[in-house]
Amino acid sequence: MKLGMDLQPLRSLPTYRRLFFASGVTNLGSQATYVTVAFQMSQLTHSVLAVGAIGLVEFLPLIVFGLYGGVLADAVNRKTMLIATEVALLGCSVALLLNSLLDAPSVILLYVVIGAQVIAAGLQSPSLDSLRQQVVPHESQAAATTLSMFQRTVASIAGPALGGLLAVSVGCWSVYGLDCVSFLGSLVLLSRVVAPARVAEATVVSFSALWSGVRYAVTRRDLLGTYLIDLSAMLLAYPLAMLPFVAQQFHQRFALALLYAALPLGALGASLTSRWSTKVHHYGQAIALAAGGWGLGIALFGWSSSLWIAVLGLVIAGWTDAISAIFRGTMWNQSIPTDVRGRMAGIELLSYSVGQTLVNLGVASWRPSSRSRLHSLPVVCSARELVLDSPRHFLPCGASMQELMPTWRSSKPPRWSQTKTRDSHQPVCQEPSTLALGYLRGSEESWQLPSTLWDEWVALAERRRSEGSLP
Repeated sequence: MKLGMDLQPLRSLPTYRRLFFASGVTNLGSQATYVTVAFQMSQLTHSVLAVGAIGLVEFLPLIVFGLYGGVLADAVNRKTMLIATEVALLGCSVALLLNSLLDAPSVILLYVVIGAQVIAAGLQSPSLDSLRQQVVPHESQAAATTLSMFQRTVASIAGPALGGLLAVSVGCWSVYGLDCVSFLGSLVLLSRVVAPARVAEATVVSFSALWSGVRYAVTRRDLLGTYLIDLSAMLLAYPLAMLPFVAQQFHQRFALALLYAALPLGALGASLTSRWSTKVHHYGQAIALAAGGWGLGIALFGWSSSLWIAVLGLVIAGWTDAISAIFRGTMWNQSIPTDVRGRMAGIELLSYSVGQTLVNLGVASWRPSSRSRLHSLPVVCSARELVLDSPRHFLPCGASMQELMPTWRSSKPPRWSQTKTRDSHQPVCQEPSTLALGYLRGSEESWQLPSTLWDEWVALAERRRSEGSLP
């Protein structure tokens, strides 16, 4: 097994390299600012409810502008979109800096700026993801996805540490000032990005364009599998909001710091040893197994009465979550046509963000002494991913991406609805989930029966649920 990371995209792709460092600098400053805003809010209000309301302010803009940003990414110049949203984020940081310098900083302004930041980030993320797909060749997508995971993990470790240290020792203004500088550096790098020309005609910004993207996602059951796995893992087994309560039970001064560091350290370890992932082609199986590992890791964390075993559980969860993210990102970038990549990126943003936000909003209903739900839900999550979503039970994304890729490698992606039959002696151009089901069953005839096989899978799941073997 090969360890380490494949750095080939950074060495040979200048445009990707500029995007990598531009988004890395932005992520570092944004992570530091996120921690500082919560710290400043707690200092100004001395209210847990006021800090928790940050999630409420973020929730609706995240949904609306995440989806709208996906439509814009397919309609306008993606480089222009990145620069415009980066300027908007810079303006938000300037507002935070000026507010922090006041004798009595405004709490209302903090909430307003947080909402504006979420709007700008929601508009930016789909353009960044789709532009990254455009500038990276098909054979380098796995390595590029791993590098992006490494970059985000480093930012999630270094950013909060730097923000917390500066906010406490120097002041909140120092973090906001540093964030402004990071945005200026990112804008310089983004200005040098050369955006490739569009292969397909630009999308018209409209509700119908958004709806056509949703319809495309529904026809791609392999994509739906990745979205649902991610969403269920976040909803059923995302522990971050509970860490302060759990840390109190271990009666160690360093417990909270260890618990917060465990997830990103696990993800960092997975990224640094991920070269082997380029040899895996059954992405659906890898995603399902990794999601099950996440649930088992969180269950170990929830059941443990030992701090070190709890930390081990979180490290396992972070490791497997990073593996799942690598394969999900590679599947998305290798298989989604460029002309709908932005809209799919908007849906992806919701799949891994909405669950976290909902869990954070529900923290108030938890009690420090009540850990039964923390024990049980990760087990339900693991059972769901490993049994109900198992590729052995016709999960569409269980097919080999190496087998499916010839259809998706064409410079102009085919329209999945225009299917040619074998009688025409033309290459079969099936919708991907149809191909996946056929390859998974090993029968050419099953290519023509995707709905029947899907009904068979659903019937099997319902039968097992009625028998009590599924949660």
